[in-house]
Amino acid sequence: MRLGIHLPQIGRKASPDGIRRAAVQAEQLGFADVWTSEHIIVPAGAMYPPSPNFYDPVLTLTWAAAHTSRVGLGTSVLVLPMRHPLPLAKELATLQNLSGGRLILGAGVGWMEAEFAALGVPFSERGRRMDEGIAMMRAVWSDDPVSFEARWVPALIDRMRMMPKPEKPIPIWIGGTSEPALRRAARLDGWHGSRATPDQAAPLVKRLREARPEPQFAISLRAAWDGKDEGELRARLDGFAAVGVGHVMVEPFDRDLDDWLGSVERIADAGSAYLG
Repeated sequence: MRLGIHLPQIGRKASPDGIRRAAVQAEQLGFADVWTSEHIIVPAGAMYPPSPNFYDPVLTLTWAAAHTSRVGLGTSVLVLPMRHPLPLAKELATLQNLSGGRLILGAGVGWMEAEFAALGVPFSERGRRMDEGIAMMRAVWSDDPVSFEARWVPALIDRMRMMPKPEKPIPIWIGGTSEPALRRAARLDGWHGSRATPDQAAPLVKRLREARPEPQFAISLRAAWDGKDEGELRARLDGFAAVGVGHVMVEPFDRDLDDWLGSVERIADAGSAYLG
């Protein structure tokens, strides 16, 4: 099993220097990858996310990539239906090439209806826009020239060109546990679930492995840690490995940067068996 860590891109700990320090720390400690999340605009007073202070996930990973050479770069998750696929495809292809092929696109349909409304995207169409957006991005990443008949995303693409292509394919891992999310994940490159226990993850892992037995299909989980008990975290990581989870990204609780970096060191101690 491989182990990743969330970057401090959210809340009072987020800053350019903090993100740089955390990315370098993760690479030095042997984590497989570093991760970012996405909210573009949120209602005032919302219970979640805990802070409206969100650095952009793609630009944050670009900043992290500029200060590292090995550690992978992942999104947990980009809400694809909120974004137009063409500029996003350009940004992701550029990041993939600038970083030497280190990008993992974690993607989901989203859940905050007010955020969709603020961006002028119909919330009820998000699943269909998700599927069409992925197909559109993959088309412009591979075809030259490219034509694409869009139904849900405003686009007219008839024998057009987008360069440069990603020098390495960008794997797409789908977040969520709904039936559509699991089916979508099985059609793509991996699954990136969230906040499940090993017992809760076991039947999902079994189902996905039956649909996609090949080892290159990724099964990943996002796990929060409150910083209280390293033994509990170690046992949870061992439990995930035992049920067949191939990758875990740990997110420390929101706190000041120095506490955050200290927690990352403790996560590395608890998960030392899974570090490179």
